[in-house]
Amino acid sequence: MNTPEDIRSGFEAEHYICNAQVALTIYLAYQLQKPILVEGPPGVGKTELAKTTARYLSLPLVRLQCYEGLDESKALYEWKYGKQLLYTQVLKDQLGDVLKGAHGLAESVQRLHEFGDIFYSEEFLEPRPLLKAMREDGGALLLIDEVDKADQEFESLLLEVLSDYQVSVPEIGTVRAHHTPLVILTSNNTREVSDALKRRCLHLYIPFPDATLENRIVRSRVPGIAEGLRAQMVRFIQELRLLDLKKPPAVSETIDWARSLLLLHAQALDETLVRNTLNVLLKFEDDIQSVNESLLTLLGKARSGKP
Repeated sequence: MNTPEDIRSGFEAEHYICNAQVALTIYLAYQLQKPILVEGPPGVGKTELAKTTARYLSLPLVRLQCYEGLDESKALYEWKYGKQLLYTQVLKDQLGDVLKGAHGLAESVQRLHEFGDIFYSEEFLEPRPLLKAMREDGGALLLIDEVDKADQEFESLLLEVLSDYQVSVPEIGTVRAHHTPLVILTSNNTREVSDALKRRCLHLYIPFPDATLENRIVRSRVPGIAEGLRAQMVRFIQELRLLDLKKPPAVSETIDWARSLLLLHAQALDETLVRNTLNVLLKFEDDIQSVNESLLTLLGKARSGKP
């Protein structure tokens, strides 16, 4: 990774089209070993950015999907209770041989202590995404997806992990990262992430793309679609985003619509085609009805290329 422009070119080879700011932020995060907090509306490519970065850097992707109630045992580690139970049964069967010849309770306990606390050792530790990323020998890309869905208490755990890339496991001691992972956190802004977590991260906001960038994205992801149709559909979607909709179409929906139109052998937008495929773009019936009422006006702008 020599320059931000290298990243931009490398991402394009992976069919991820981004602007200069995205490439620069990835470059700085990699060089400074700082996490990135990526914010923006759903569907603009935040998670895809992490996947593309992992492929570009040839790093394993370790993903932690956040949700309400996520705790340490699901994010960091837990013990293999089933295996511990099995070993307990084996020990029970062998207990007679182990204690053979022991005199009194004290000597029996002393013999058991000679085996150490094997039930809480590395052998019985089940690493979860945070710990797994830290133990990757060649480094990893750790994606902490939709961190805004996790409880604020979970952020305290993240602060500890992201400050020194080490965690304390009471039974076995401190576990340090073999290599500092590249960390990307995403947020859809359903709640405000704490200032403390923001301070530890580089901040990147990905908005909806402008028409030029969206044209390039569609051309890269759906190369078979006709140039004229591509320009019309991008203009139509750009106009949709100006309306007061519950959920404006995101980039992922633009790509889905382009694939649908290609599958239907469309060469240009017409009223029937758009009305019949609006459900690919819009996810609320109220939005569909609202757009249907002004469809001819929107379609006229998309065809003419005039605002």
